Amino acid sequence: MKAFRSLLLCVTGGVLGGHALADDQALVAAIDTEYQAAVERNDADTMARILHPDFTLVLGDGRRYSREDLLQSARLQTVIYEKQVEEPGTQTVRVHGDVAIVTALLWLKGQSGGQSIERRLWFSDTYVRTPEGWKYLFGQASLPLPLQ
Repeated sequence: MKAFRSLLLCVTGGVLGGHALADDQALVAAIDTEYQAAVERNDADTMARILHPDFTLVLGDGRRYSREDLLQSARLQTVIYEKQVEEPGTQTVRVHGDVAIVTALLWLKGQSGGQSIERRLWFSDTYVRTPEGWKYLFGQASLPLPLQ
């Protein structure tokens, strides 16, 4: 069966189950970029539309956050962002069936609790295809990198 599926993928030019690989990659890349922009604006409505109901974020120091944790933070504007952007040219998207993984270098800068923050970190965001479209299910971020 695996051999047949691989052959089918080659013959169809990356189309399997009606989904073109390149189209899925472009769509997930755009959704992830939209998500980062929504975080920067503290746009809880857009974040809620993109986040899967079972979403979890794990930071490099072990802290974990749920979908509701992130939406509440946006509503309360816990962080006022000056920047929350993927560094140009660092985003990669890998699609495997109904799962997509986005990896990029993120630069964030702003104010939190009266303190200035600025960090660069690598993240991996996992999206799953649902009947409502691609949803952000799981995120993992590295420890902050040295600022350059």
